[in-house]
Amino acid sequence: MRVTHSSSLDLNLLLALDVLLEESSVTGAAERLHLSEPAMSRTLGRIRKALGDPVLVRAGRSMVPTPRALAMRGEVRAVVERARGIFLAREGVDPSSLERTFTVIAADALTAVLGGPLLRRLAGEAPGVRLRFLAETHSDAPVLREGRADLEVGVIDSRSPEVRVEPLYRDRMVGVVREGHPLLDGRVTARRFAAADHLISSRRGRLHGPVDAALAELGLSRRVVGSVGTFPASLHLLADSDLVGLATAGAARLPHRLGLRIFEVPLDLPPLDMALAWHPRHEADPAHRWLRELVRQEALLQAGEEAGGPAGVTAPGA
Repeated sequence: MRVTHSSSLDLNLLLALDVLLEESSVTGAAERLHLSEPAMSRTLGRIRKALGDPVLVRAGRSMVPTPRALAMRGEVRAVVERARGIFLAREGVDPSSLERTFTVIAADALTAVLGGPLLRRLAGEAPGVRLRFLAETHSDAPVLREGRADLEVGVIDSRSPEVRVEPLYRDRMVGVVREGHPLLDGRVTARRFAAADHLISSRRGRLHGPVDAALAELGLSRRVVGSVGTFPASLHLLADSDLVGLATAGAARLPHRLGLRIFEVPLDLPPLDMALAWHPRHEADPAHRWLRELVRQEALLQAGEEAGGPAGVTAPGA
């Protein structure tokens, strides 16, 4: 996209600024915009002069955005996306010729399930598209509104009117233990489940959750011996111990790959409503609509494949 104006304002700098803030690298931005590194450095110099701000500053071997650059990042992204929508709305989008980098926020378990199929689809259908998966963080920063992510996949906590949410499917929790775990000797009852030592996977470092509330309703409690920040890390700890963990039914293949066993949790746990979320500024962008459809297809496909396992998932509203 190239925009010119007869005044001293060069709107092409906005596109360059958007890519520079996304890459935090002159080299990376140059590659994205098919420019030489010296040309990209000169463009950064023009941006700095126009804004009266360094925009990117050196921090060791990398570059980091200034506070003003961080503050304007969402607005810059919004302007660029609206411009793309204007120029692409009539002609649609050809994935085979599309050159974009999309940032997707998802839980690490969901990324592990969806990442491979999505990247394989891109290799065949849209080789110029890159996906950058970012993990959920311990904070609830408005990453969609600020333009730091294009799409979020998973259990959407935000109820902001600024965010579009589309239901995908309903998932649920299952138990995970190592092969030969004593808990699997006989029927897994709520009392036997509560008596085991438990491990929690929590990006916020929590030591309690819905399981504890469900146990409390039965007059039971469990002993949580630890918490880890990522789901894959929890699986490796479960494989080397007698701890009991949890997984979503939609990600059941991940424990299976490590030789772990899945079992039904003998509690009435709340369902997990998986969804897509994006900022309304992407609504009219054909490339973003294509991305949403791609992720939607693969998410439902992978969830459907898992439904044949120990515990299934259901379509929205089922």
